[in-house]
Amino acid sequence: MRITRLLMLACSLFPGVLLAQNFPTKPVTIIVPFAAGGPTDTLTRNLAAVWGKQLKQTVLVENVGGAGGNIGVTRGARAAPDGYTLLMHHIGMATSQALYRKLDYNPLTDFEYIGLVADVPMTLIARGNFPAANFKEFLAYIKANKDKLSYANAGLGAASHLCGLLFMTAIQTNFTTVPYKGTAPAMNDLLGGQVDFMCDQTTNTTGQIKGGKVKVYGVTTLKRVASLPEVPTLNEQGMKGFAVGIWHAVYAPAKTPKRVVDTLVTTMQTALRDPDLIKNLALLGTEPVPQNQATPAFLQAHLKAEIAKWGPVIKKAGVYAD
Repeated sequence: MRITRLLMLACSLFPGVLLAQNFPTKPVTIIVPFAAGGPTDTLTRNLAAVWGKQLKQTVLVENVGGAGGNIGVTRGARAAPDGYTLLMHHIGMATSQALYRKLDYNPLTDFEYIGLVADVPMTLIARGNFPAANFKEFLAYIKANKDKLSYANAGLGAASHLCGLLFMTAIQTNFTTVPYKGTAPAMNDLLGGQVDFMCDQTTNTTGQIKGGKVKVYGVTTLKRVASLPEVPTLNEQGMKGFAVGIWHAVYAPAKTPKRVVDTLVTTMQTALRDPDLIKNLALLGTEPVPQNQATPAFLQAHLKAEIAKWGPVIKKAGVYAD
């Protein structure tokens, strides 16, 4: 009887502790701060399918787009800190402070870190009837016709936007940029010939490249991508040191209990080693990160370093939003 009373007292005083010990007892939701069908959404759905096996619960994906991802990120930051609502975000977590004058969240203080998931290469592609046959011709053509050509991106702060900024800086040429509300409509207009070229993640472009629907002029990593071995890097085609990888990571709201965070970390690490996930990501031109990068400590250090890296680039470009 006395033990029962003590347990009841513990439940009333420390309900969060007991909930954390039993975590998870219901489905877990991962917020994707972009539209369905984009590269971050594709990656998240592939992860969710295998992560659920480890958590022994369904892992749902909720798309909360708008404001360059900030609406979804804010929702993730303000969710109950119980582990049942997570956030998957890409490099935009590091660039948002420089891109936006006012944010409703702080990337460094409003989240618990779970770990990196994947570092996705990017490809420089153009509409299928673009006149250049190779990267050398492409570079000459876009410099000669910069006022006539249009560069598509998925909106302010999107991976395609950031890659474009670096590319324009590297070749010292500015283009007319056409921002879209997501990657899918940008790709649709590229396929339709309404815009001329773009830089986007392999998770969104590999199928189009292999299907011959777009022209590809290079990948943005320092080594070739296994799923596109015939496509040379921009680095080997003369743009020495040009490297852009779009990393993705998982976060939980700040003050999520450590026991819950630990469960999420260990189960995600196991999920990232799942053969089906590895196979599916390989088809999309990427792979899960090594286990030592799928940790809170690595993600925290990586985020701080990326904020320091991208801040000056964005400031120099003079792009920002209210």
